[in-house]
Amino acid sequence: MLGLIGVGVVMGIAAIGSAVGIGIAGQAAIGAWKRCYKANKPAPMLLMTFAGAPLTQTFYGFILMQQMKAAAFANAGNAGLYFGFGIGSGLAIAFSAIAQGQAGAAACDAQAETGKGFAQYIAVVGLCETVALFAMVLSMTSL
Repeated sequence: MLGLIGVGVVMGIAAIGSAVGIGIAGQAAIGAWKRCYKANKPAPMLLMTFAGAPLTQTFYGFILMQQMKAAAFANAGNAGLYFGFGIGSGLAIAFSAIAQGQAGAAACDAQAETGKGFAQYIAVVGLCETVALFAMVLSMTSL
């Protein structure tokens, strides 16, 4: 049972990180839109890109959960290993989503104020995403 708890936890922790990251970036997007409306400027819908970016970490948690489930059933004797993978990998993915939300928040502010730099901002947001991808892929290859 401990291994199956780890299987479920990886998805849950990753989803929590996504929710926190989306909340952080979403608040910044809403604030930036408000400033645009007050200044009678058009509100850039590009900010939705930054606000929604942390959602992908939920998918990474789901993909890893599916891989872990198959491995946990095949190797029930390694329950502690799968529990540890679930906690560690889930946290790595979650913290990536939170950092992505923070980077997205800064990007929302800068994009709305200047209307410039989208490529640079999305590159930084993508760097945060890479941490989650590495956590997922390296965990999958280690199973």
